[in-house]
Amino acid sequence: MMKPLLFSCIAILLSVTAFTQEKTFSIQGKIMDAKSGSALAGASVFCQNTTSGTISSNDGLFSLRMANGGYDLVISYTGYETQVLRISNSSKDKDSLNILLKEEDKSMTEVVVTGGGALKDGWARYGDFFLENFIGTSNNATQCTIMNKDALQFYYYKKSNRLKVKAKEQLLIVNEALGYKIHYQLDSFVNHYDTHISSYTGYPLFEELTGTPEQQELWKKNRYLTYIGSRLHFMRSWYDSTLKDEGFEIEILDSANPEKGTLLENPYDSSFYSLDSGTVDISLKGRIRIKYKNRVPDKAYLIKNKFPLTARIQISALDIPNGFSIEENGYFYEQSEVTNMGYWAWKKLAELVPYDYNPE
Repeated sequence: MMKPLLFSCIAILLSVTAFTQEKTFSIQGKIMDAKSGSALAGASVFCQNTTSGTISSNDGLFSLRMANGGYDLVISYTGYETQVLRISNSSKDKDSLNILLKEEDKSMTEVVVTGGGALKDGWARYGDFFLENFIGTSNNATQCTIMNKDALQFYYYKKSNRLKVKAKEQLLIVNEALGYKIHYQLDSFVNHYDTHISSYTGYPLFEELTGTPEQQELWKKNRYLTYIGSRLHFMRSWYDSTLKDEGFEIEILDSANPEKGTLLENPYDSSFYSLDSGTVDISLKGRIRIKYKNRVPDKAYLIKNKFPLTARIQISALDIPNGFSIEENGYFYEQSEVTNMGYWAWKKLAELVPYDYNPE
């Protein structure tokens, strides 16, 4: 559970970026105990994957000002279930939220503690594997450090040949390549060895590191190089109708022959692309391939996947079962239903920049 103390140093971080030309909106509300209705002071409130977080006052009140777009608002308090709300500048009642938190089921917590079977040598056995599939294997990943790795608990289930990793407390991850400290509330990391598929869920909050002018300039450059060609860059470009100008190309893949793709000549065709109340709705279904032509793939990615080192295009794919919606800042939903493949699947936490990142 998120500890309020961890937010004391970043409670005033409110990000308003040039990317949105200072168009902002306010998120305000009150956090209360669901059973008694009493105010909860010191609850953690943040928009995940941003640099904006705060804590509730003695009266349970909180306020954030965000750049226009969409966010997952995360509310947590020790001993209570974490609540996540999807919110945007077009949401109703966004400035008068009443958040009712339920107490955790202590009986379930006791079962996990007494019967969970966390491995005593979990980090020694699975630490490197976890880092590769959570932090990544890119050059940026080599400059990432989990400051409190002892918070991680490893569980291996022999019958299902599955590894599960949980965290007793919020993970603190320093990314020296991009100049961020990431406060990461990890729900769980799961790897299925039979299918070689790993996934994780959690809520990151970014804090910008302070550094020398030389470090700041390097971080600025690295953030930009990480951003261009990313899924966030792609979603913003689709929203803005600038895919071609930004270097992206979309192909519709044949369901019978996944390697065969047909160029999507007009990605803004009204039959599947519509703008309503500031939200772009994409009704495409199936698998699409995305080519990014303005930067070559990372050499580490080519080596890992045994691709020719002469490859000049970054190629990713999205599996889309039911379409999705994009907000102004590149946030889209439902993210859990859309599967990354190819280059974007290789880019892990070390390559992540927040939604309020401004590509100057």
